[in-house]
Amino acid sequence: MFLAIKTNEDPAEIYLLRENGDEIAKKIWDAGRTLAKNLLGELEKLLRESDKDFDAKKPFANISGIIIFQGPGSFTGLRIGITVANAIAYAQNVAIVGTNGENWLTKGLEKLREKQNDKIVLPEYGAAPHITQPKK
Repeated sequence: MFLAIKTNEDPAEIYLLRENGDEIAKKIWDAGRTLAKNLLGELEKLLRESDKDFDAKKPFANISGIIIFQGPGSFTGLRIGITVANAIAYAQNVAIVGTNGENWLTKGLEKLREKQNDKIVLPEYGAAPHITQPKK
């Protein structure tokens, strides 16, 4: 099954898809400032509820490819989602593809079906990050 993640804005979105593109399950929620804290837990919960072969010791074992929305969007949201996706892809040794635009899921499915693998996805913020300076 494929895992798809979109964390560029609220609401955050995660999907489990069959390789033919059929949706197995999805979770859409207002993550707010809790995305870093809750993303992995939400992924594991979705897998536990949707995958009959779920193994808590190897929660991502049945993932065969990952689609990640790479931007534009929130600097922090993109960094969190893309970092999680890259880490899972690396740990499971599965293909990962980054996409953007309104039909990001469809484009990602096409790329995975064509056996593409970005190996590592980098965010596309759409603008320079706006980082505030620390106050003394």
